Amino acid sequence: MLKKFLMLIFVVFFIQGAVAAPIDAAEKTQSKLWGAQGELWSPEGRLPDFSFAGYQRGEAPIPTPLVTHNVRDFGAVGDGEHDDSDAFIRAIAAVESGVILIPEGRYVITKMLIIDKPNLVLRGDGPEKTVLYFPTPLNEIKPNWGATTGGRRTSNYSWSGGFIAIRGSYQGKQLAAIAAPAQRGGRVVTVDNTTGFSIGQEVDLRLQDDEENTLAMHLYAEDPRTSIVNLKGRTRASLVARITAIDGKNITLDRTLRFDIRLGWKPAVHRFAPTVTESGIENLRFEFPNTPYGGHFTELGFNAFALGQVSNCWVRNVHIHNGDSGGFVSGSFNTIDGITFTSDRAPEPKMARQAQGHHGIILGNDNVCTRFNFQGKFIHDIAVSGSAGNVYSNGRGRNLSFDHHCRAPYENLYTNIDTGAGGATWQSGGGKALGAHCGARGTFWNIRAAQPIKPPGKNFGPWSMNFVGVVMDVPEATDPKARWYEHNGVGTVEPLNIHEAQLQRRLGEASGRKGTDSRSRQ
Repeated sequence: MLKKFLMLIFVVFFIQGAVAAPIDAAEKTQSKLWGAQGELWSPEGRLPDFSFAGYQRGEAPIPTPLVTHNVRDFGAVGDGEHDDSDAFIRAIAAVESGVILIPEGRYVITKMLIIDKPNLVLRGDGPEKTVLYFPTPLNEIKPNWGATTGGRRTSNYSWSGGFIAIRGSYQGKQLAAIAAPAQRGGRVVTVDNTTGFSIGQEVDLRLQDDEENTLAMHLYAEDPRTSIVNLKGRTRASLVARITAIDGKNITLDRTLRFDIRLGWKPAVHRFAPTVTESGIENLRFEFPNTPYGGHFTELGFNAFALGQVSNCWVRNVHIHNGDSGGFVSGSFNTIDGITFTSDRAPEPKMARQAQGHHGIILGNDNVCTRFNFQGKFIHDIAVSGSAGNVYSNGRGRNLSFDHHCRAPYENLYTNIDTGAGGATWQSGGGKALGAHCGARGTFWNIRAAQPIKPPGKNFGPWSMNFVGVVMDVPEATDPKARWYEHNGVGTVEPLNIHEAQLQRRLGEASGRKGTDSRSRQ
């Protein structure tokens, strides 16, 4: 019995390929921004609340509904020779809701597949069995030419679009104007009328910049580091929340504001009622031709998937091979779970970064990308641009880049990630005079590498960024008015994944409140 007891004490946990043995609670390294159980955290502080990100705001697991249809019943062959595009299109059009099974096979697809309805899932038999092969790029199927911010002609599929698209509309009609200023960290908003509101309703608070770019300045913590002249008053900010109380013209939200509200930003409350929810793509492999990668902005659209203005949707257990880009997610509260990238393509010929494609994943607002594995290399592996509240977690890569693409991407989180070589961590893109790469309170928590990561340059982001448990060769510095470098070189600050810890704390508090209410009624 003693032997079994000792074995239980010395259990070894395997997390993303790294081995970490439990240690005594007194020896655990904790952050002053969080503590052991969140007792040091405050909603007004520099550590944002990331707990609302992902499918159903983390409050429910991604479902696994039963199969209802089979794509072969609509004419798909899956022999690697016949073009199965029309069979897939027929299936998606015919099935109002349910799960369309794509059995083991190799399916040739030469058209875009668009899911524009809720509760529809495309499910393969697994990435090793169900292969969708796309021999022709999107720009040849549906030409979409554009230009970079510098005027270079390129396909718009260089930074958007996917062969499987889940598309909807937020139906964002304005319900009321916001009638009084409010501070970040608060939950009460004053509106000019409450006629269209109800308890439990989801609403979208939206801000629009003025000609002086003062909203952009705010989203950079008043510290944009570089010129923002080319933003030209076009910056937007958004927060989707549920109404928990209505008192006169005050509405109380279930989550705190991640920005101040100023009347000069035309603040308003909009309806949030997405037309497409609960749809997904899972258990399959996207495969593209093995052609040499021509480099930045030469991409013609070998892109896997795109999610646009949808909520509570998912992409799960997929493998993307030889892609120009993986996925573009512009919706909210979606989860990308278990995605692997590989490539046999010859890398770009002139750049030292040796990229084999353009974008891996780029996220909109309040989304999660977790359990990812980049065995290939993109110019921008895991990215944010002008967005907030996103979480990248529990992933690894060969030489990952945490791309922050300017336009004030603020309050995004990278946590429990192995970057591999650690030489491209801060490699980022974005146009000229669009502000620093990272916005206010960008947070990097437990980031590991094969060698110490060089700290980002002075123009990467503002004073309010957080670096906790990052394997980085930089002295510890926890000045509340400067960049926060805490326990760097450790890589194992408790909790390992701050997003999961925040979610558990929030759900635990909610459960406690329900329990108290229940007892009071007895």
